[in-house]
Amino acid sequence: MNSSSIPLLDLNDFTPFFFEGSAIPLVQQDFLERSFHIYNRKENPPIDYMSPNRRKFYKILHSTKGEAVLTIGLNEYVINKPVLAFIHPDNIISWKNKSSDHEGYFCLFHLDYLNNFSYLQYAFINYPFFKADKSVIALNMEESAKIEDCFREINNEYNSDHEDKKEAIGLQLQRILFEGKRAGNHLVYQPVSDVYRHLHDFINLLETIFVINSPADKIRLKTAAEFAQELYLHPNYLNALIKQHTGKTLKTHIQDRLLYEAQALLRYTSWNIQEISNCLGFTEQANFALFFNRKTGVSPSKYREQSH
Repeated sequence: MNSSSIPLLDLNDFTPFFFEGSAIPLVQQDFLERSFHIYNRKENPPIDYMSPNRRKFYKILHSTKGEAVLTIGLNEYVINKPVLAFIHPDNIISWKNKSSDHEGYFCLFHLDYLNNFSYLQYAFINYPFFKADKSVIALNMEESAKIEDCFREINNEYNSDHEDKKEAIGLQLQRILFEGKRAGNHLVYQPVSDVYRHLHDFINLLETIFVINSPADKIRLKTAAEFAQELYLHPNYLNALIKQHTGKTLKTHIQDRLLYEAQALLRYTSWNIQEISNCLGFTEQANFALFFNRKTGVSPSKYREQSH
């Protein structure tokens, strides 16, 4: 089956890995339906989180006030002045608040939101600032004011009933790209710590092994010991590190990701239960059914029936 038929992590389903406490959904919105969202950061203050890659949505962040540490890939940025950040779906990101007085805007969107604007899709795909080492641009007050005007216009259009509001939003997104490129003052970053690098490598590995495009594919790692061996770390050390910084054990993360993939395959493919069971590394279909029922309270076939 074509890989495009199997969705990547989406905003409705996406659950981030938090630095503190248990994982909860980042946002619960009808993102699949509308493919675009904008948020006022004062009304929706940021929380500490770490998110996996393999998402579908792009993110543009304009921070006008507040202090935090933003990590994109393995590059750590200290945010304490106006910045504009471009975050690609393939980047592992994290946010750690250093103050509570955040202001500005951010928007999340799928490229398919811009289906009627091929030139703008091309611009986003090829925009140089979606690379982890060039993602954050420091802004002076004049530059920041121009960007803020763009986001206010987007917010106004987003909440309007105008039939052509998508076109208006597209124009403002294009202006943000232009203003960001014109400013071009990339914020200096520093390498992440060894601890963060281990977290990053684990999340990256966790996402990489779950690239399943056909019934013939099969995940190659499933246990905590196998993940630790792949990362050249002792299982006890990796488990302690993951538990300390995410609030969940290594085993729980693996099982949560296994469950997410099972649900996605049941919802978005026509593969039979046995094929899905094999893909996910279960030797017997009965073992897969037992795992799924224990996690969701329903059988795989019942979940598929309820999802359609």
